[in-house]
Amino acid sequence: MKADVLLGLQWGDEGKGKIVDVLTPNYDIIARFQGGPNAGHTIEFDNKKFVLHTIPSGIFNENSLNIIGNGVIIDPFIINNEIENLVLNNIDVGDNLLISKKAHLILPTHRLLDAAYESAKGKEKIGSTLKGIGPTYTDKTARNGIRIGNIKRSDFFIKYNELKEKHLQIIKSFGFDYENFKLDGLGIKEYEEKWFDAIEKISSLTAIDSEYFINKSLDSGKSLLAEGAQGTMLDIDFGTYPFVTSSNTVTAGVCTGLGISPHRIGEVFGIFKAYCTRVGGGPFPTEDKSEDGEKLRKEGREFGATTGRPRRCGWLDLAALKYSIMLNGITGLFMMKADVLNDFETIKVGVKYDFNGELIDFIPFEASYENLNPVYLEKPGWKTNINSISDKALMPSELADYVRFIEKEVNVPVKMVSVGPDRSETILL
Repeated sequence: MKADVLLGLQWGDEGKGKIVDVLTPNYDIIARFQGGPNAGHTIEFDNKKFVLHTIPSGIFNENSLNIIGNGVIIDPFIINNEIENLVLNNIDVGDNLLISKKAHLILPTHRLLDAAYESAKGKEKIGSTLKGIGPTYTDKTARNGIRIGNIKRSDFFIKYNELKEKHLQIIKSFGFDYENFKLDGLGIKEYEEKWFDAIEKISSLTAIDSEYFINKSLDSGKSLLAEGAQGTMLDIDFGTYPFVTSSNTVTAGVCTGLGISPHRIGEVFGIFKAYCTRVGGGPFPTEDKSEDGEKLRKEGREFGATTGRPRRCGWLDLAALKYSIMLNGITGLFMMKADVLNDFETIKVGVKYDFNGELIDFIPFEASYENLNPVYLEKPGWKTNINSISDKALMPSELADYVRFIEKEVNVPVKMVSVGPDRSETILL
């Protein structure tokens, strides 16, 4: 069997959680391959809403196994809160969740480092979620990290204290007042105590040599969906650097984040919104700062699932979408939040950029440092409520035309249109 992949094609927040939840019944295994608690995957069903930051979105299907891969980084405090919330809602976690022994731990001081670095940047802040993502991946690549598999080793506390002291020396050198800084409303000492309590609890979960487990599962005919976090335009190599995350969010990250070879990649599903959003700083060519942008934010409830920050909103950017499709080898598209455009008379689509007086349809290296001015095409809106539509034959002609236009421009089929947050509010094409 080959592993299918599902990932975001914009700046994150595309709605990956809902689609993984919708697709999960078709798969034996759902596996997260990168990122950490800076992700926020929202799933809604039966009048309930869940936000997952680390646990794969297939956890709500009792017949699917969920794996947190080696490419993911884990904050025990945060994942333990997730688990407790699921248990309160009668969601079985213990038997359905496996964790790679090679997944790295986010220490409390990683989060303090994150805050110290961001504070020192001043006006150049990248908009970090302050979850310790960058510092943890830095320690991973610098070969200083601590992994899930280290928890039960006799030298765990020695390693922890050594790394903690290294972090504190750096934090102090910035003059950062870490003793009065709050982590999720807690002082560092209280947070650290709860962190160790959480270590005890998650150590009862099954830790595995995930690369062997996954490959043997595929060999035995098990189906697997690899779930990405963030979005392609936040990839550490190919995103709008330096306003990016610290991991590879593209299809290539599946190979390193789960331990499977490229020839085992099957279908690659790309998720995109019918418009665009991003959180934090960085280039966003089609951002709309007018009333239309505010209307998109209000109608789309565009506030970060992890941070609660208002998202910047704008129009669909086809050049960026084509770029993401190229990088990932997308075989099928899922368009999210079409219902947010219900009340727009006209919908704008960025089709090219004016870059220093030249019309281009690609993203040059200089785009991270100089402005790309979008060139828009206007499409008629459908001006009707589409939330209750589940049959493609009942789609307004304007929505059908919008979908066909995108398919023609990017040369990839749109397989599904989401018309609301609930798993049932979906049109299969």
